Amino acid sequence: MRKSLLLHGGVLVALFTLQFVLPAYHHGNLARIMVLASYAAGYNLLFGYTGLLSLGHALFFAAGLYGMGLAMSQFGAGTGLALGGGVFLGALIGGLVAVLALRTEGVAFMIVTLMFAQAGYLTILYFGAYTRGDEGFVIAQADRVFLGQDLSDPRNRYFFAFTICCVSFVMCLSVVKSQFGKVLVAIRENEERARMLGYDVAKYKLVAVVLSATLSALSGAAYGLLFGYVGASFASVQYSIFPLLWVLLGGAGTVLGPLVGTAFMFYLIDLSSGLTTAYMLIAGVVLVCLTLFAPQGLLGELRRRFWRWLP
Repeated sequence: MRKSLLLHGGVLVALFTLQFVLPAYHHGNLARIMVLASYAAGYNLLFGYTGLLSLGHALFFAAGLYGMGLAMSQFGAGTGLALGGGVFLGALIGGLVAVLALRTEGVAFMIVTLMFAQAGYLTILYFGAYTRGDEGFVIAQADRVFLGQDLSDPRNRYFFAFTICCVSFVMCLSVVKSQFGKVLVAIRENEERARMLGYDVAKYKLVAVVLSATLSALSGAAYGLLFGYVGASFASVQYSIFPLLWVLLGGAGTVLGPLVGTAFMFYLIDLSSGLTTAYMLIAGVVLVCLTLFAPQGLLGELRRRFWRWLP
């Protein structure tokens, strides 16, 4: 426990300190990475710890994004209220999806969650008069003020992204270390045995989906608020695949894995695109090599070989 707290605390201290030394380009990149890593952390709670493979998490990310954006653009809500509204909408949709999708399992669960996400994406396009469809809409700089701080300012944006990242990872670490988290791991490893021991597996899965959706919606709302854009592309299939990829790269079932995987993938694309227009070929080769030689992800392999205490 002490090693775990020191490691995770050290990572958060390092992230906080980096804002004072990074150049402007990487300063903005790291703010974006921290918000997206929070999204991946929510996904990891469902996939990495509970063993439920969802292909529809873009629905929850977009719910937070559009819940926040439409509250501000259509109803003139303040920043705090809009942010809370986006998170609430994501949690509500997560609960509704869970009630229906958890009636299935395995491949059927993947397909059902994917269909829900596609339904959400098509709904955004259908109500283009309000959502602006594929074009999306921009949140005015004057509206991006929270607690008197202008979130379009790089320093304030970074600190807000860092706060979201802290909330997400402290919440995940607390869940993992709790009895609830241990039951989720038991369900992942052997659902029938967990049920035989008297645990209400359906209830635990339902709560896991809602928690995961809430974290995903929080990151979606924060992303739109910090970077000032709301668009349908964030509800597309690729934004359901991204968190799965980030979690697998960093290490499914590790608290810091989503952050490591998101940063790795972000800079892999960034650096390779500076070398050639065929940057996806380079990224693909690297990902195949990682899959072959580090099948449990970067942190997953470190835990398997050296740090068995890593949560």
